[in-house]
Amino acid sequence: MQLAKIDLNLFIVFEVIYREGNLTRAARILNITQPAVSNALSRLRNSLDDPLFERHGDRMKPTAFAENLIGPVRESLWLLNNGLMSKSHFDPRETRKVIRISMSDLSSALLMPALLPVLREQAPGIVLETRHIPQDEVAENLTSFYLDFSIQSPQVMDQRLQNQLLLSNDYVCMVRKDHPALHQKMTLDVYLTLNHIHTSSRPKGPGHIDLALNRIGKKRKIAARLQNYLVAPELVKVTDLALTVPRKLAANFDLATLELPFNVSEKALHLYWSTAKEEDPANQWLRQLIIDTAATV
Repeated sequence: MQLAKIDLNLFIVFEVIYREGNLTRAARILNITQPAVSNALSRLRNSLDDPLFERHGDRMKPTAFAENLIGPVRESLWLLNNGLMSKSHFDPRETRKVIRISMSDLSSALLMPALLPVLREQAPGIVLETRHIPQDEVAENLTSFYLDFSIQSPQVMDQRLQNQLLLSNDYVCMVRKDHPALHQKMTLDVYLTLNHIHTSSRPKGPGHIDLALNRIGKKRKIAARLQNYLVAPELVKVTDLALTVPRKLAANFDLATLELPFNVSEKALHLYWSTAKEEDPANQWLRQLIIDTAATV
């Protein structure tokens, strides 16, 4: 098979169909008609002598050949994109685009109050969208360019991604300012007598604090389980409940803080992006803005 006999533009259509799994959405992204997408797919099928995708309901499921092909195609497109981007000009004040960042509620609570005002001032045409993408889906969403960045714990290992430490923070326990616990020394026994709010994006399972307690054979009393780090402090203000959070987040609320009487590893948050966007001027500017903003939190 000679590559010179294949229209290389067809591989762009192939990648978008693979990513979206739907011809209508692929047409919308490529800004062409659905018949044009279907025609391009038909031409590539004939050139490669493989159906590439098979329809399952409203989804286009890739064949085994397409699964093997997508990696080299994406790598080639990324290399070409990097070559072109290295010569392009980026003006944050003139750009108009949507930036998608995957982050947890904790990351949002820590970074968004500082990041969004700076972004609005320096790049008013950028629309920022945040959402929580499961950890095992982060790499695929970054390499398919659905996401621009992900902010999370340093647990994603993928050669297609780059990452950098954003924040590292220890934990404190927050209670209301007239809480009875403030009248005694915070020992492990006192901590374990408190009723706690557990905050996590996951619907079940132990959190960072609970795992630290498990290691010393202890367990705290969970009175409420929430997914929102900004709602939980409001409940602490009007109850006897305690909330254990990163110190930098606790500084944003008018509550009393107590040092933890046991060891908890610091909470590290890393910024992830696709290696394919390493030389993209827009991506470079945005990730530096995020890194610089995180340094001020």
